[in-house]
Amino acid sequence: MNRTARAFWLNRPGEGGIREVTLPAPAADEVLVRALWSGVSRGTETLVFRGGVPASQHAAMRAPFQEGEFPAPVKYGYLSVGEVEEGPAELLGRTVFCLYPHQTRYVVPAAAVTVVPDSVPAERAILAGTVETAVNALWDAAPLVGDRIAVVGGGMVGCSVAALLARFPGVRVQLVDADPARAKTAEALGVDFALPRDALGECDLVVHASATEQGLTRALELLTAEGTVLELSWYGDRQISLPLGEAFHSRRLVIRSSQVGTVSPARRASRSYADRLALALELLADPSLDALITGESVFEELPAVMPKLAAGEIPALCHRIRYDKSA
Repeated sequence: MNRTARAFWLNRPGEGGIREVTLPAPAADEVLVRALWSGVSRGTETLVFRGGVPASQHAAMRAPFQEGEFPAPVKYGYLSVGEVEEGPAELLGRTVFCLYPHQTRYVVPAAAVTVVPDSVPAERAILAGTVETAVNALWDAAPLVGDRIAVVGGGMVGCSVAALLARFPGVRVQLVDADPARAKTAEALGVDFALPRDALGECDLVVHASATEQGLTRALELLTAEGTVLELSWYGDRQISLPLGEAFHSRRLVIRSSQVGTVSPARRASRSYADRLALALELLADPSLDALITGESVFEELPAVMPKLAAGEIPALCHRIRYDKSA
């Protein structure tokens, strides 16, 4: 059995490379996974690539199987789909999702992988981590039948939230983004689209995922009295300002954070991280979610692709990485 692998590392902010690693033999409660696909989460991973994780958040930002420390050198990533080559009989040969960085093969505890349902193509299953974030956001937001909802920010997370909200009965859902090209994505997901200036107001709930000061300000403007902004953006080391004077208090507006690292006990006390991820994978049976995958490269190209993703030269929601079957 092949015990070698290749992994993508951030050598220094703005520069990555591929390193060879030797894998241990898996223990009885471990699996050896051969990667088929992985995904680059453009928001978080490009922030890491640029070295933008503030020192105060180094511990909170650690990925489950990260190696190295911020800002660099570090091996970072969390959207991997592969096939189990060695491990318990019930997992052998199964396609699984794992919160692992970009690497051709890896050994992890069997409990760290989740079987991909037969109804979900392996190449779409890389979205599981982001759809899981969307599931958690909606557990936190608890939208009601008939709510008027805007999702501000048409990135990977915002589009995932909008896609799930499209299934709620009787809701008015609008995806709001400054990029007119996101209209095509919104159409594929089955939701309305608007530029920020044209967005519908009087919203009961606004989910904010643009990671910009302007986006959060506009989210507050779109609320009805006593409405809530659910904040999904993470700003790294940037400071932002908000108009919390004016009518913020008189209209009794709410800004509430949501963080994927925690399942809110007040909302879903009986649900675990594993429950949430399994649900996300089930939801990925919907082929409309393919609209979130906007590009593809082979693994060997990652050192050249990541700087372009970070600079915005490659416009992307989720950029998919393909692995050679013989790797």
